[in-house]
Amino acid sequence: MAGRPGLDKETPEIRILAETNMQSEPDNLARVLKVLAAGTRVRIVQLLRGRALCVKALGMRLDVTQGAVSQHLRVMRDAELVIDERRGYHVHYRLNERTLARWRAEIDALLAPLDREPAEDGATTQGERPCAAMKKTKAAGSPKT
Repeated sequence: MAGRPGLDKETPEIRILAETNMQSEPDNLARVLKVLAAGTRVRIVQLLRGRALCVKALGMRLDVTQGAVSQHLRVMRDAELVIDERRGYHVHYRLNERTLARWRAEIDALLAPLDREPAEDGATTQGERPCAAMKKTKAAGSPKT
């Protein structure tokens, strides 16, 4: 395929798509949790539920500087968690409900209980056996410390 115009070059869009497709599900979930790991960002999410606010209003409610709010909003905007809307001279931020729903589903899937209960012989309902260390502990009669 060498020599075909446009196919030998790697465009930025192709590189980004390749990188996105290479990320695994755990990496995406870790990214989500990192965005929400800052307490101030969680409070911003709480304040933006159901309404849009500007940086000044968020700063006053959070009792932090507008610069600090802007930095948090940049991280949240890069993660597509918030959408910015220009209203006259001010920029208002609101939650991106689609991203929120997707993140909620990913977190729910991570934390959902397993539907497997161990049988009396230690096998699960799907036929799995407990690990060897567990067998040795039961055979010795006392938990290993």
